[in-house]
Amino acid sequence: MTYVDAAGWMQRGESNNRVVALGGGHGLSATLRALRHITRQLTAVVTVADDGGSSGRLRAEMPILPPGDLRMALASLCEETEWGLTWRDVFQMRLKTSGPMDGHAVGNIVIAGLWQLLDDPVEGLDFVGRLLGAQGRVLPMSIDPLSIEADMNDNGRHYTVKGQSKVAIAPGDVEAVHLSPEEPRVPAAVTDAISEADWVVLGPGSWYTSVIPHLLVPDLHRALVTTEAHRALILNLERQRGETESMTTADHVRAIAQYAPSFKLDVVIADPTTTDDIDDLAEAADALGARVLLRQVRTGDGEAHHDPLRLAAALRDAFDGFLGEVGRSETWLP
Repeated sequence: MTYVDAAGWMQRGESNNRVVALGGGHGLSATLRALRHITRQLTAVVTVADDGGSSGRLRAEMPILPPGDLRMALASLCEETEWGLTWRDVFQMRLKTSGPMDGHAVGNIVIAGLWQLLDDPVEGLDFVGRLLGAQGRVLPMSIDPLSIEADMNDNGRHYTVKGQSKVAIAPGDVEAVHLSPEEPRVPAAVTDAISEADWVVLGPGSWYTSVIPHLLVPDLHRALVTTEAHRALILNLERQRGETESMTTADHVRAIAQYAPSFKLDVVIADPTTTDDIDDLAEAADALGARVLLRQVRTGDGEAHHDPLRLAAALRDAFDGFLGEVGRSETWLP
């Protein structure tokens, strides 16, 4: 299908679905690179709890949101022209110096400068989006920087760890995760986008520090539960040290239900080559009202990375399946 809208000519295979993708880091980046093959009406809602690396250093020195995950989302949506790709490379480039600027991502510095100049995180990100020719909009899940705290169980040793970068590598299992502040301010643009969406897509990514935090923010949780949009969950391709090391594929879905029991899903997308128990996964998905869509979405190089084109094909099948454009295939599990 090819048609014209305010953004210009759509390519064959694209749709007019309004999609909101939530997450952070490399997981959200993979989802956005897939979704841009399907729609141009795309909004990314990005976690703002990073306290490590360049983002953490800037956050410690300035009263700003951590810009790193937001930068990665913007880079994933840049226009594929010489202008857009050059600015993408500049934003992703890290400085190599013999001083305190070493390791800072150039894009983080630019975003921080715009925030200081404009005194509005949403306006600053929109400005960067125009610079990159972003095919979609990038928004922070909160205008308040967040801190993540997790209660851990390491073979019977119970302890608490604070900070996203520390939770990600803490030994043991995550028993509970909390946000501070507990009721951060959510931009109106975020809740508006969710309420107007046709699809909301959550994951993949660090489960307890990038995916679940979206369900812990009261205003964001309310928007996700009450939207009339369909909801999709994309599962990870491997367990993560610390956060999900002892969890099965189905446990990832059950963790969503644990923190947001009223959050219903329509579809769970999983790669059959990385799913340990398909029947158990189907049971966990069914508890949230979802069907499982099994698709090979992993890259062919053996790495645990989502392939943008394969993931785009899986998402298109999910979207079309609920629009009634295609029937249920043998890879749909009831």
